[in-house]
Amino acid sequence: MSLENALIGLKNLLLSRLKSFETNTSFEVNIEDFNSWSSVLTPHFPVSKIDFNELVIITLALVPHIRPHYFDRLIQSVYPNGGAFPHLGGVRGKGHRGFLPSGETALFLLAGENLEDRFQIQHLFSPDHWFAKKQILRLAEPEKNEPEMSGQLIMDREYVEKITLGKITRPSFSSDFPAARITTQQTWDDLVLPKSTLTQIQDILTWLRYKEILLDELEMSSKLKPGYRALFYGPPGTGKTLTANLLGKYTNRDIYRVDLSSVVSKYIGETEKNLANLFNRAENKDWILFFDEADALFGRRTQVQNSHDRYANQEVAYLLQRIETYQGLIILASNFKSNIDEAFIRRFQSIIHFPMPRVQERLYLWQRAFPDKIQLDSEINMRQLAQKFELTGADIMNVVQYVCLNALAKERVKVSYHDITDGIKREFIKSGKLN
Repeated sequence: MSLENALIGLKNLLLSRLKSFETNTSFEVNIEDFNSWSSVLTPHFPVSKIDFNELVIITLALVPHIRPHYFDRLIQSVYPNGGAFPHLGGVRGKGHRGFLPSGETALFLLAGENLEDRFQIQHLFSPDHWFAKKQILRLAEPEKNEPEMSGQLIMDREYVEKITLGKITRPSFSSDFPAARITTQQTWDDLVLPKSTLTQIQDILTWLRYKEILLDELEMSSKLKPGYRALFYGPPGTGKTLTANLLGKYTNRDIYRVDLSSVVSKYIGETEKNLANLFNRAENKDWILFFDEADALFGRRTQVQNSHDRYANQEVAYLLQRIETYQGLIILASNFKSNIDEAFIRRFQSIIHFPMPRVQERLYLWQRAFPDKIQLDSEINMRQLAQKFELTGADIMNVVQYVCLNALAKERVKVSYHDITDGIKREFIKSGKLN
């Protein structure tokens, strides 16, 4: 079966409806004739069965993406002399000048002039229908004061790609999607943390692996809030981002780091709009959303002194609502737990401290840091480095990168104690610990 079956079926339906309307005769559809539609389209959607009315609406929304002038040619075949046909609804785009089906198009095809049937079809566009719940299909906002059903039928771009290309293109960073996918080549062995921290991380990993069984097979979905919310806090470079990456890597989930500088806007109402775009794209994808330096957006709310304060607090309230209804994992990262609004703190299932590495952990990091092809001078004492210099894992890797590049530039493979301490000094200057 191919999409041609759906196009032919929709064509026959449209022509039959137009003919019955013109001749004022009864309109009958043999639903069995449309079974081939279902076999082609149903596998692409997160439901086990699609009924006839849903199938027609899906096809209407899909057609402009695969046959841009499909409707214009059909209408012209019935009305060769031209002329408008308002009963069919539809809109014209700005760049695309062909006929774009609207809610009114669906009403005409599926219900004609029968009011009771038309009201039944309208229910398919309610927030309770799986079209809306799964963020699959919706009506565009109509022009001001115009009927609700006059809005264009819009299918989520990812479902269009899935049906037409056979795969979903990952979203790119943009103003509409202020997040970037992150990955890592590192493994759990590269994560050096206290046992207590690792145990808490394991709790998140367990939830990611067994959440479907917990909610569905144990029937806990009515008793538990959807999703999982975790706060990672501690100094920069202590493993917060690496942990988020590893959770995604080892559970086969995409992880997106949210760019808070793009989300937070000085313009009233824009932050809420940016957040809505982000969560709408992420909904039902099972992505991990990682809010780094979360203080900017999740920080303590201010007392209302002006309109901007009021809208800022409104945005926080909106964010609270969205993170509580998100069904996947949300991770907030901050340098200090005290920076996060108490309203958010109460909603975390995990609050995990990422401390500065202790001497033994720093020793392990130093021992694993240098590549095998770099020779270390015999005067270098790794334990002494670990005891003397309080550095994070990220600091140590910055030092190692500096030392290795220096060695390559000087065309030598041996590293001295002075080379390492020079790199450490640069890190301390960068972080403000040395002038």
